[in-house]
Amino acid sequence: MASPCIDICRYDEASGWCLGCGMTRKDKKHWKKEKERRPAILESLPGRLLSLAAAGHPTGEAAKKKKKKS
Repeated sequence: MASPCIDICRYDEASGWCLGCGMTRKDKKHWKKEKERRPAILESLPGRLLSLAAAGHPTGEAAKKKKKKS
């Protein structure tokens, strides 16, 4: 099973979710060490990314781009 990580690794401070893939730092550790948890982690990611997007955060590949300072 391929990792959902897309090598962006920028985290929302409030939730701890990665803006690129939706995983937390703990999820990423579990992904590497506990393969039986992978299906549950994968199941949670779409909802997390939708929540982040609804809160106005760029997600997925769009999260690569840093916000311009005004």
